[in-house]
Amino acid sequence: QLQLVESGGGLVQPGGSLRLSCAVTGDTLDYYAIGWFRQGPRKEREGVSCIISPDGTTYYADSVKGRFTISRDNAKDTVFLQMNALKPEDTALYYCAASLFEVIAPGDENEYDHWGQGTQVTVSS
Repeated sequence: QLQLVESGGGLVQPGGSLRLSCAVTGDTLDYYAIGWFRQGPRKEREGVSCIISPDGTTYYADSVKGRFTISRDNAKDTVFLQMNALKPEDTALYYCAASLFEVIAPGDENEYDHWGQGTQVTVSS
């Protein structure tokens, strides 16, 4: 069983940066991929980024390419999402999620088995 805890959210001005963390505890050797998702006001949840455990392959939604970077610290079982050049439309509750099995569609929330509680990111002047 995996537990995921997000942190690092907050209020930031447009153009600013935040780094989100996803701490993974439990059977940490079992997960195949960790993804970041977000749900903004009156929006559906969408996939933002994903990192595949075996080889470190990454995935990004078009809306964040070039601005967000996903990485991991295997020693600490933590996955990070560095967010730069933030825009008001990035405002959302950000979740990390884990998949125990091979992920075919990294941005599809149905591919993931375990979810954290989320951390709020607000981009506003």
